[in-house]
Amino acid sequence: MPHFLHLRALLRQSLAWLRRHPLRGGLALLLTLGLLADQLFPLPLPRNESAQVVLASDGSSLRSWPGRDGIWRHPVAIEAVSPLYLEALLGYEDRWFHYHPGVNPAALLRAALQWARHGHIISGGSTLSMQVARIIEPPGRSLGGKLRQILRALQLELHFSKREILGLYLNRAPMGGIVEGVEMASRMYLGKPSSHLSAAEAALLVVLPQAPSRLRPDRFPAQAQQARDKVLKRMAELGVWTPAAVEDARIERVGVNPLRARWVAPLAAERLRQLHAGRHAPLIRSTLDAETQSTVERLLQDRVEQLPPRVSMAVLVMETASLEVRAYAGSADFSDAQRFNHVDMVRGLRSPGSTLKPFLYAMALDEGLIHSESLLSDAPQSFAGYEPGNFQANFSGPVSVAEALQRSLNVPAVDLLDRLGPQRFAALLHNGGLPLRLPAGSEPNLSIILGGAGARLEELVGAYRALAAGGLSGQPRLTPEAPRIERRIMSEGAAFIVRDILETGGHPDRPFHEGATHRLAWKTGTSFGFRDAWAIGVSDSHTVGVWVGRPDGTPNPGFFGANIAAPLLRELIAALPAGPATPRQRPASVSTATICWPLGTALDATPAEYCPEKRTAWILAGAIPPTLPERDARPGLVETAWINPVNGLRTSPACQPSAQTREILRWPAHLEPWLSPARQSVLEWDPACRQALGVGPLRLHGIASGARLRATPGKREAELSLHASGASGRVYWLLDGALLRPASTDGNLLLRLNTPGEHRLSVVDDAGRHASAHFEFRRD
Repeated sequence: MPHFLHLRALLRQSLAWLRRHPLRGGLALLLTLGLLADQLFPLPLPRNESAQVVLASDGSSLRSWPGRDGIWRHPVAIEAVSPLYLEALLGYEDRWFHYHPGVNPAALLRAALQWARHGHIISGGSTLSMQVARIIEPPGRSLGGKLRQILRALQLELHFSKREILGLYLNRAPMGGIVEGVEMASRMYLGKPSSHLSAAEAALLVVLPQAPSRLRPDRFPAQAQQARDKVLKRMAELGVWTPAAVEDARIERVGVNPLRARWVAPLAAERLRQLHAGRHAPLIRSTLDAETQSTVERLLQDRVEQLPPRVSMAVLVMETASLEVRAYAGSADFSDAQRFNHVDMVRGLRSPGSTLKPFLYAMALDEGLIHSESLLSDAPQSFAGYEPGNFQANFSGPVSVAEALQRSLNVPAVDLLDRLGPQRFAALLHNGGLPLRLPAGSEPNLSIILGGAGARLEELVGAYRALAAGGLSGQPRLTPEAPRIERRIMSEGAAFIVRDILETGGHPDRPFHEGATHRLAWKTGTSFGFRDAWAIGVSDSHTVGVWVGRPDGTPNPGFFGANIAAPLLRELIAALPAGPATPRQRPASVSTATICWPLGTALDATPAEYCPEKRTAWILAGAIPPTLPERDARPGLVETAWINPVNGLRTSPACQPSAQTREILRWPAHLEPWLSPARQSVLEWDPACRQALGVGPLRLHGIASGARLRATPGKREAELSLHASGASGRVYWLLDGALLRPASTDGNLLLRLNTPGEHRLSVVDDAGRHASAHFEFRRD
């Protein structure tokens, strides 16, 4: 209202001037009427309905969405457009753009005379300002429409600078179909940003708005090339471009792909779009590397045809140092709805299988429970009724920490978690940036180390990064402005040791080869029922995670991490730039020591007779913890025994009054069945005394009652390594009542089972003692 009051006062003053001074008053009246018209008929400026575009780190577009009006636009600043395009635009369309007030009278007069002489339009008289006016308010083809266009152009010049008007043209010029603006046209037709246009391409995009429908290069390349050549000729005539440059440009043929949306990293782009929902963000910049992303998508496309229907894959590639995500594939094929193409499995909550084991061993190192060669037991054990088995359905007996981790053995991991505490383990993971999800009302238990919880691929990748970053996990960053979030999940020394185990096997006594192109510490995982196959690896330059499975959780028998996810991980690592080799620096907290099995103590602190096996171990903070104590509260691995002086066998004073005492070394009792004769140091009992005392029950190892067995992956049978301990005399093995082999004194049996159904396995010795187990075997 104040503006209109001011204009009304100005109008009265102009009329008064008109009566006293006709010339000045007339000019003032025209000015006043123009200002009044500007207020009454404001510019119909277009709404900010720019398309949203997600960009790679180099500025190339990954995925775009049209504006609310259905038009594809890509906002661009003048500085970001090729100078060749700006030269051609101003030279061909409006050489006097920076000097006229929105209308070029000379150009209009020339166009009018040509029209009067020839009866049709020979050349247009529109300035860029008039063309912008036509874009924001199409005037029609009548004389009145042309006059309205001229007035709007003057009005534009009144409100905007030349730079702003040029910006409106660059972003709103019609380019055919639903494409507007030079940037979107360059990307859609030519597959490149407008900053990289050649002279021929610049001329093509300059002429396209003159007849967007008739000159579309994807539909009418011959007409588009003819019009383009007119622009090139004009640039040579004006001396803007040299004749040689124009001739070179004319050689380029016009031929472009049909208009279509180009989707790269579609699920990552959708995630970023959702992240910016509610904010006007026409351009969303990501950390993704266009070349790396294309490589990942190509590798997935090569593999997806080999997978059964509905099986998908997900890959995340993160730069280890910066935490910036370089490639993000949430599904195997975004065009295949049968493979749940819109389900982003980078964020999917799935069972991590054995991928958590490296963190357990790192935390046990930090707690001083183990060193890299601590003696662990891979033998059947019951943990308050929980009896885990190994993936291959057999056991190895005595193993080191390094061997247990590298072979991903289950029983040693569960044993170690039981000593560390599952709740403490889950809390340490959570504090380190890897939260585990459990069913409502559940508490962490021993099954979490074998996949009995939920985790996400992006969280696992961020956590594995700690192995190459001094124990600091990191949150993957999808945008350059995302905060750098790092958390301590293990010590620097533990990270070094665990990485070395996963990378080289953990042998400090072997030389390290610095010349390797890709030094990769990696781990696989398979969830229960073959629902999820994982492979995660970390190098100096990248941390890469792979998941394969069905997003709906349906099992895929025979799909496990080592055979389906690990090969893809190796291909990805080989395709990534390795970067300069980084010299491996051993942390000050890590050293080496020679230790003795079975005690686990340092060589220089162990009597020679108690050191039958020597091993070189990584130790942390100078701590050399002994072998973990047995669960049956036995006093230790060095105990006092009574010896029969006649035959040297073990006895007792009740059996042999002349028995003598001696300190003897023994291995953990539940490892005895897996010890070779050369390793066994436990004295045999005198048979007469054994029978008199009834020493030890007959035990069956390798299978437990109630077990449900499945065939070894890729085979139709299950392989069981069985052992009978405490037997007296010969041993008889029976399956469902049938003798498996002749009686022998060997308490070991390798059973290959290929008959599905329920079975009873029994072992009997000469003394009539027996042990048995009921179990079920299934092939599927």
